[in-house]
Amino acid sequence: MYKIVFKPVVDFLTALVGFLILSPVFFIVTIGLYFANQGKPFFFQSRPGKNGKIFKIIKFRTMNDKKDSQGQLLCDAERLTKIGQFIRKTSLDEIPQLLNVLKGDMSMVGPRPLLPEYLPLYSDFQKQRHDVKPGITGWAQVNGRNAISWQDKFIFDVWYVKNISLILDLKIIVRTLKKVLVSEGINASNVATIDRFDGKC
Repeated sequence: MYKIVFKPVVDFLTALVGFLILSPVFFIVTIGLYFANQGKPFFFQSRPGKNGKIFKIIKFRTMNDKKDSQGQLLCDAERLTKIGQFIRKTSLDEIPQLLNVLKGDMSMVGPRPLLPEYLPLYSDFQKQRHDVKPGITGWAQVNGRNAISWQDKFIFDVWYVKNISLILDLKIIVRTLKKVLVSEGINASNVATIDRFDGKC
């Protein structure tokens, strides 16, 4: 009952209240990134949602578009701006995803939406993460986030799908807030983002 009826309502109301409360921060960060990223404060990317349906996720842009002499983008660590590093460390880059929740593409809690090119690589077990809407935060995020292996991430995601409840969602939200305050598990060791999934876990 919660998963089908109440969770969508809770998601919408929570996202609406959250966005209204964080709107001053939203606008300040938008202005800062506008000047830091040559007028491009937002980052849009296709991501698979429930049942693999593709949607556009919105985040604050934390990396610039600097390229090398051959015209290729520099590595993530080199393109991560100073303001972007701060925004990512404090998880402020996730705020725009409240708009995705209001649109119905995402949930407040659920498996994080990954890249579309990973879809053909999933095992039948891993595909179960798409049985629900992706979330701004999730069970994997409060159990290590980018600091854990892909195998562990998928195990946590599928466990959540099979055990969704209001109590579990509240527990994840509380633990997320605690982790944000201490900036725990933001990145894998010594890199700006986690390694790409190759389907071999």
